[in-house]
Amino acid sequence: MSEKTKLGLVLEGGGMRATYTIGVLDVMMENNIIYDGIIGVSAGAIHGVSYKSHQPGRNIRYYKKYAHDKRFMSFRNMILTGDMVGKKFCYEDIPWKLDVIDNDTFRTDKTEFYAVCANVETGKTEYFKLDDLKDPAQMEFLRASATLPFVSRIVNINGYKLLDGGMTDSIPLKKFQDMGYKKNVVVATRTDSYKKEPENIALAKFLYRKYPNFLQSMKDRPQMYNSQKEYILSQEKQKTIFFIRPSEELNISRTDSDPEHLERVYQIGRADAEKNLSQLIKFIGNID
Repeated sequence: MSEKTKLGLVLEGGGMRATYTIGVLDVMMENNIIYDGIIGVSAGAIHGVSYKSHQPGRNIRYYKKYAHDKRFMSFRNMILTGDMVGKKFCYEDIPWKLDVIDNDTFRTDKTEFYAVCANVETGKTEYFKLDDLKDPAQMEFLRASATLPFVSRIVNINGYKLLDGGMTDSIPLKKFQDMGYKKNVVVATRTDSYKKEPENIALAKFLYRKYPNFLQSMKDRPQMYNSQKEYILSQEKQKTIFFIRPSEELNISRTDSDPEHLERVYQIGRADAEKNLSQLIKFIGNID
């Protein structure tokens, strides 16, 4: 008997753009779609947690309730702590008090889960397997995956210096394929027409002057991102992946916290997922 083909779910980040991803994931969960592995970058990793813990509705619920709270994300946080996103509020109060992660299900669910982080010292990508978010180190790896440069301090954990994984591997399809996931569903937060343009890294050269490898990765990021999108589109044509991306421009900023804007983008994600649902189920059904 041949070995079963492993099915992976690959989640791009994008800050509040990834509210689109929440809508896609909720439709998948409501239709009992199960993956052998999930790999998430930044906000993609944050939202992927609720997939492994089997909690549809959780992410959009707490985003709409708390995203506009100054404790969640604000320049006030940045001035007081050095981090725009509040560590205690977002990674302690919300998941363990206000809208609790089902960590027992997260631990026992058989889906492998990986958070993607950028190693500031090497300029390379780190992929951390998470299976118990009550482990403070694992929660820190999750936080590091979504810790944006410029507006956050570097996350120091277990000898690593880490920042947002999107800096070095924005859509880690190739990594998952290399790990044995031969069939993958990829959820992106940009339309097909989007091309990342070269960015001014003058501020980065000052802030991260001690980390030349990371600076080089930031400089190379547009080329990395655009080549990843080209690869994903080529894999879609070969039918080795199922690719879900916004059917229209989301028109939401990375830091938008307006509940109405979040709901609108969430509903676009739901609509795109529902439109593609029958083809997605067919794609999964063709896996041996």
